[in-house]
Parts: sequence; structure tokens; C-alpha cells
Amino acid sequence: MNVKPFRNESFTDFSKKSNIEKQEKALALVRKQLGKTYEMVVGGKKLRSKGRTISYNPSNKDEIIAKFHKGTKEIANRAIETAFKKFEDWKFVPADKRASYLFKASAIIKKRRFEINAWMILETGKNYLEADADTAEAIDFIEFYGREMLRYASKQPITPLRGEKNELVYLPLGVGVTVPPWNFPFAILVGMASAAVVAGNTVVLKPSSDSPMMGKLYYDIMKEAGLPDGVINFLPGSGGEVGDTLVGHPKT
Repeated sequence: MNVKPFRNESFTDFSKKSNIEKQEKALALVRKQLGKTYEMVVGGKKLRSKGRTISYNPSNKDEIIAKFHKGTKEIANRAIETAFKKFEDWKFVPADKRASYLFKASAIIKKRRFEINAWMILETGKNYLEADADTAEAIDFIEFYGREMLRYASKQPITPLRGEKNELVYLPLGVGVTVPPWNFPFAILVGMASAAVVAGNTVVLKPSSDSPMMGKLYYDIMKEAGLPDGVINFLPGSGGEVGDTLVGHPKT
């Protein structure tokens, strides 16, 4: 696979009126989608529960961004087992194929940049530039990790020893659990999950309860990029119940 050298994504110049107008238009479109309810997704199957995680606009608590079916200990265990089963197939997918999903996702994020910014502005209270920088950093993570996987998958330099024929290869480990913070709600989430996926691992993603929509956006983007079901599993829920269950599982 031939890819151009890595280059950091530039920030949007909001001193230009045209960019401000694009962001305002995206905000208006996103506001029309507020208040919807979304399911968990495990192994490509949408799951519902009795509880809800409510995402509010921190600048206006009367404005509900979205509602999410809330994960339970039982569903968390199911998600790990589902991801572990998928890992047995995913670990054998060639590195260049895994990297291609990241590069496709990067192109989608670039296309939906102002929309992603808008969700972040409303869900976490970031201003235009802070949200855009967060989205740009997510693009950087995806582009960089995709290239790094191609490098790791190539022939690795080792110290030659007479009479021996040695090689160095990197092996996927299993199920990764991604529990990102809310302060860089898209970039860190995207970086952690994408690094695990491109390295041949599967992921259970539990987004921050303060910014679950960022996790939903990332899951949908990877789905749009063609990532197979079960490689990433979307599981909103509390840190005390879902988070502790995930990180304490013996197959994590």
C-alpha cells in the first residue's frame, strides 16, 4: 500500500466568514437531531435496556443532546465475549487491510468535519476552534496509526547473529477496552480505539458519560468505512458498573 508521508491536519481558519457560516449551518442541522434515543451495539446487533444515559448541553442543561440505552454488567460481559470471538478472525486480517479502514474513516471525518464539530460544541461546550482542533487531532491519530501499522507489519531490523535466522513480528493481543475522557471527547476516543483496531485487536468502547455522542459518531463512521461487525462494540454506561466490569474481565 502506497501512502503519502504523514502530515498534521490543519485547523479551520475561523477568521474567515465562510468557515463561520459553514459551522453555523452544521450547528443548525445538528440541533434538528437533538433528543433522539440510541441503542448499544454489540456484534453489530442493537441492544436496549431499561436504564438511560442522558447527554446534556453543559451550557444549557435544559437542552438534551441525546439519550442512550445504558449498559449493564451482563451486557458488558457479553460485549467482551463477543469481541473475543471476533478477535479470532480479525487478528488474521492483513495489516494493510486493517489500515485501509482507518484511511477510509479519515476521509469520512474530513467530509463530516463541521458536523462533528457541531456535536462536540453542543455536547461538551467547546468553542469553534477547540472543537475543530479536537476533530483535526482525531484525523491525525487515524492517519498516523494507519501508517505506523504498515511500518510495523513490514520486515523489522534486528541484530544479525551468525548461525541464526531470526525475525521480529508484532502480534495482536486480544480485546481492548476503550474508556476515554470527556475533555478531548473525540480525539482521544478515536486515537485509543483506532490504535487497537489497526493493530489487530477488537474493542469494547465505553464512551464518557458526559460525551457519549462522540462514541456514537465514531462507531457510525467506522461502520460507514466498512469495518466488520464485532470489531468495535459500542457500550455506553456508568463507570461503576460497566467500566469496572470491562477492565476487570480476564479476557480484557
